Amino acid sequence: MSAIRTTCAYCGVGCGISGTPNGERDAEIMGDAEHPANFGRLCSKGTHLGETVSLEGRLLHPMIGNARASWDKALGLVARRFSEAIARHGPDSVAFYVSGQLLTEDYYVANKLMKGFIGSANIDTNSRLCMSSAVAGHIRAFGEDIVPAQYEDLEQADLVVLVGSNTAWCHPVLYQRIQAARAARGTKLVVIDPRRTETCEDADLHLPLRPGSDVALMNGLLAHCRRAGLVDEAFLAASVDVPEGFWDALEQGSDLWSTARTCDLAPADLKRFFELFAAHPRTVTLFSQGVNQSIRGTDQVNAIVNVHLATGRIGKPGAVPFSITGQPNAMGGREVGGLASTLAAHMDFLPENVARVARFWGTPHVAAKPGLKAVDLFRAVRDGRIKALWIMATNPAVSMPDAGMVREALAACPFVVVSDCIADTDTSALAHVRLPAAGWGEKDGTVTNSERRISRQRALFACPGDVRPDWWIITEVAARMGWKGAFHYARPADIYREHARLSTYQNGGTRLFDIGHHAAIGNGAYDAMEPWCWGGTPFADGRFPTPSGRARMIAVSQMELQAPLPNWPITLNTGRYRDQWHTMTRTGLSPKLARHRQEPLVELHPEDCAALGLADGDLARVATPQGESVFRVERTDTQRRGEAFVPIHWTDRQSTGGRAGLLPRTLVDPNSGQPGFKSTPARIEKLVTAWRGFLIARDGPGRIDALYATRVRLAAGWLVEFAGEGDVMAFAKRLLPQGERVEVTDAARGNARVAVMAHGRLAAAFYAARGGGLPDREWLIGQLTASEAAASAALLAGRPAAPPPDRGAIICACFDVGLKTISTAITDQALTSVEAVGAALAAGTNCGSCRPAIRRLIGEAEARAHG
Repeated sequence: MSAIRTTCAYCGVGCGISGTPNGERDAEIMGDAEHPANFGRLCSKGTHLGETVSLEGRLLHPMIGNARASWDKALGLVARRFSEAIARHGPDSVAFYVSGQLLTEDYYVANKLMKGFIGSANIDTNSRLCMSSAVAGHIRAFGEDIVPAQYEDLEQADLVVLVGSNTAWCHPVLYQRIQAARAARGTKLVVIDPRRTETCEDADLHLPLRPGSDVALMNGLLAHCRRAGLVDEAFLAASVDVPEGFWDALEQGSDLWSTARTCDLAPADLKRFFELFAAHPRTVTLFSQGVNQSIRGTDQVNAIVNVHLATGRIGKPGAVPFSITGQPNAMGGREVGGLASTLAAHMDFLPENVARVARFWGTPHVAAKPGLKAVDLFRAVRDGRIKALWIMATNPAVSMPDAGMVREALAACPFVVVSDCIADTDTSALAHVRLPAAGWGEKDGTVTNSERRISRQRALFACPGDVRPDWWIITEVAARMGWKGAFHYARPADIYREHARLSTYQNGGTRLFDIGHHAAIGNGAYDAMEPWCWGGTPFADGRFPTPSGRARMIAVSQMELQAPLPNWPITLNTGRYRDQWHTMTRTGLSPKLARHRQEPLVELHPEDCAALGLADGDLARVATPQGESVFRVERTDTQRRGEAFVPIHWTDRQSTGGRAGLLPRTLVDPNSGQPGFKSTPARIEKLVTAWRGFLIARDGPGRIDALYATRVRLAAGWLVEFAGEGDVMAFAKRLLPQGERVEVTDAARGNARVAVMAHGRLAAAFYAARGGGLPDREWLIGQLTASEAAASAALLAGRPAAPPPDRGAIICACFDVGLKTISTAITDQALTSVEAVGAALAAGTNCGSCRPAIRRLIGEAEARAHG
């Protein structure tokens, strides 16, 4: 079959993909060389999308409870229960919780149904958790949620400042574009992040600031710019409103020394940053979750924007503030009004906007006020105010803060509907109705990336089973609720045209979001649509979409930072791993993506580990006032002392531990409603178990009854890590399959080694020890694909007579290259550059996200060589 041009399923970079179906549910995935977001590059996740398109774990039929149902019966039940709740308790008794995984057309009809016909604004999105503070900051400063940047700005800048963004891991293709620009034109790079992530490896300067001190840092920078004469007074006079007393208030506590003390930074490093900013007028400040996911996130956004407005670094090539989004269609959701705080097409709930949308949709029931934002929405579910909830393409039982409360809320809700492509998630386990939605590779519609570029997502496969697109499911429910005429769409293009018409309807230039030239786009032109950016070059003319036509400086001040609490002395930060995505329902299917980080780790500074009695590889219980979970310990000096980092990805489906969502507080930013995931008070203690071990098996076990257990996908089976108490052999019996066994046990010492054969091949191998060592996993994993089993003695020993070289932890997921392999090649072959390592091992030559780690290994080898 010929290649199909589509768009990646993951982050907000919005990379183009060329997918060629091979057989029924297989595809060859390559980067689309013509797509202007990535020009053919893909990160590790995008590269391995082909490993995630099987039907494993898919929800293929509507389900009412645990019984399969017809679409007519399931949709009828959903429509009836929502209608009954509205009739008895009013429109605010129902809610939708949607997702940046939806296509724009899906988002549009969901928003139209809830806000336009049900008459409530109780529709919010998981994008609330990642970028709503940027939205609120943009609206305060610009009058509209406008990202005034494109990726070319990163390549035109002389200075790129990354704030709260581990770009090398979370937006790797964009990071490679930055690095290419640095190599071509000497662009300087500053990274502002409490953690020394791999993004920092190539930076000219890393500022490991104290969490929550971003406003102080940016106010200090702005005060320095004013003292240095860098404020663009002409631009301010022509285009920006500055509040009375702004400059006097700014000077208070914003000198170099006070700022350094508040941010816990070396004054010399802070001065260097100020001087770099002063010396390079073409500056892009790119910010992400480290800025947004804060209870002061909106103020932090506006502190960044203030600097750019005051110095005139906006609306010019290579001089912009740039919010980079986390999900593939978070921006599309913002365009259609997928947030509870916006109406539609970048309109708010001013009476004239409500009346305008009512005229366009032909309904008298348009919501007149904002709805419940995510955290408040689930509180309302818990308190019984929400009687019916529809969750689409997201997993809030894992991803929301205080996820234990969210589970309690869902369990108590009278009626929960989940539309998803996956059959069993932590959220769908609490649903009354599950509706099978199309997944990536089956969807057909549009998405908008972080630079406002609209791209087509096209289907590689037909929808399997009874699976249907989200837009179809929503419109069928709307029809059964009595609004068939308003939701009579035959194809995604019909919805897109209506979305475009609404964007331009009685707009008259008051909003920059206007895609009205597509209001009459034909079906063929829609199908063939090339990626394109709306909005041109925002603010290049010095005009802003406010009533006065001027931008607004927002006076923001640094809040007092809380000292560590005696009972909760650690500041907990949560975030992403390089090769995983959200709750791993998709990436968890890929054996190669599992290799980079096989367990959920709590990363701690060596001095904190020493004080807590923790060593590398120990298990630790991380507890907060909201909940607790168990993580494997990683001792690392990339963490600041007194702080810890854990990943967000693990769920009950993969692990008994690693449940980061249980830990954060439900405190939110008062302007945006975005939760603060980056600074939760916590305590950490060592978890002592009677034994620990691992299982390698062709068939993965279900949920494992152990103090700690986590499982990851292998090419031919599963790897399970575990630790527990009690009779180790009784535990092994519950895990191991039937078959011919060889084993050696020492019950007194808690040691056990068991291999199970089936048809002359290894079916499973179990290893547990109380305190002694365990064999290396690599050779044993290889035995699952061996044509015949190794000798019993070798299996029980966990190694052959002549052990193969130890590759170490996987650094390059694209080519499966380990740390020790790279280190050995660097030393033995005297490799002195990332390019040389790539030529020798291929590592770092595809997506490039491992290049910072390779560069660090080269530096370590050089340091050893020079004593």
